[in-house]
Amino acid sequence: MRLDNFDPDDVNIEDQRGGGGGMGLPGVGGGLGLGVLLLAAGAWALGFDPMTVLNLAGGEQARVEAPAGDAPARSGKDAASSCTIDQASRESCNALSSLNKTWRQLFAAGGKDFAKPKLVFYSSRGSSGCGAAQSAMGPFYCPADRGIYLDTDFYREMDQKLGASGSFARDYVIAHEYGHHVQNLRGVSAKVSAAERANPDAANRYSVMLELQADCYAGVWAAKNRDRMEAGDMESGLNAAHQIGDDVLMKNAGRTPNEAAFTHGSAAQRMQWLRRGMETGDPGKCNTFREMGGM
Repeated sequence: MRLDNFDPDDVNIEDQRGGGGGMGLPGVGGGLGLGVLLLAAGAWALGFDPMTVLNLAGGEQARVEAPAGDAPARSGKDAASSCTIDQASRESCNALSSLNKTWRQLFAAGGKDFAKPKLVFYSSRGSSGCGAAQSAMGPFYCPADRGIYLDTDFYREMDQKLGASGSFARDYVIAHEYGHHVQNLRGVSAKVSAAERANPDAANRYSVMLELQADCYAGVWAAKNRDRMEAGDMESGLNAAHQIGDDVLMKNAGRTPNEAAFTHGSAAQRMQWLRRGMETGDPGKCNTFREMGGM
């Protein structure tokens, strides 16, 4: 994907690389999104059941409403220095800048208030408003501080271990987590948390709908920037969506896929909803809750 260089005055960046950070069981917000991959891989390596680990990490305690206003972080020259450390950082900031511009326009068109998230770089471990950040979690969104957390080593894992390569696959990482930010701003995350508390037995189903909507929102962003896409980008994104389907992860873990245990959706579902966003470019077509049975 050929994105413009990021606007340093329109990105909020926090850089925790080399800064230590918290430890312990992380409480991740807004759905784990693509971070499910590294969590599962780490569980396999340690001999644990990866789906048990995923269920623990995806608990409702972290999906909390964020305070009003933009997340506090650096912008301008300070942001530019963090964004230019390496190519992975630059690509991530370019995607963030594009996402800010796209969703600001979409919110304005809908008469809704918009606030930018922050992108937090960390290495191995860090800290977030939702608890500790660890590389094994992969990228995630924390609604408490409106932060998208990323260890850029995840991109190498995607390429070398998961077979999800290409620049658009990497952009999809940021766009999916940004989709959780959109849900947070629109109050969807808070509604899902309330529904989970009221009906714990349906928590997995609600989680699937939340994740698939974030996939669709990622596709909407791509559609609004279709002139930036290159040959093979759509295939790269759909392949990444396939690789993170719950059924694919379960098969890779040596388990028989069990739909009742899905928390992010099957490979077919994730591809379907990403494609829906890419083909329509309409956030209104991303209402997974209405189409999949509601809350």
